[in-house]
Amino acid sequence: MALAGNPVETGLVESLARPGGNITGMAGVAAELAGKSVQLIREMLPNAHRVVALANAPDPFSKPFVEHIRLGGAATGTIIEPVMILRVEELEAAFLAMEKDPPDAIIVQPSLPTKRIAELATRYRIPTVSVIRGFAKDGGLIAYQSKEIELYRQSASYVDKILKGAKPADLPIQQPTKFELIINMKTANAIGLIVPPVFLARADEVIE
Repeated sequence: MALAGNPVETGLVESLARPGGNITGMAGVAAELAGKSVQLIREMLPNAHRVVALANAPDPFSKPFVEHIRLGGAATGTIIEPVMILRVEELEAAFLAMEKDPPDAIIVQPSLPTKRIAELATRYRIPTVSVIRGFAKDGGLIAYQSKEIELYRQSASYVDKILKGAKPADLPIQQPTKFELIINMKTANAIGLIVPPVFLARADEVIE
């Protein structure tokens, strides 16, 4: 596997160190990065105090996604408000409801239709963060993710070992160690957000 989220919590493997069975590879850390995103929001918007966790209710990963964001909120003194989406049709209503009392930012679960969410967030002028590169490319404000190319390279090395006779059960599951921050300045300008130069300087990529 490559980029499989929370394989222990979802029951794919027994543990990262000793996966057992026939599954091993690279674990994604999307939920953990979603929690880290709360800190990024506070660094970009020091006065932010309320963040919405926009979660895909049918997705089994929504539970760890929200839980890690709650932990990030507790660590930074940020109020976290989960908004669970059951169907795509609910997105418009969810943003309309937020218009009455807009949050300071939204963290978006990547299994939701992120391009549509980026469009709605720009319309309602709300900063957004997600944990996949494509989100910033599609108009979201920030993408913060593990460096995928490194994970796929490491996954390929595992394929090589298994084809040469290694047992998946004996190969510990690895986690990413390199991450990248992407900021869409077109979106920042569209929602009237001034990104602090110090924060902008941290970005691995800036979309102008």
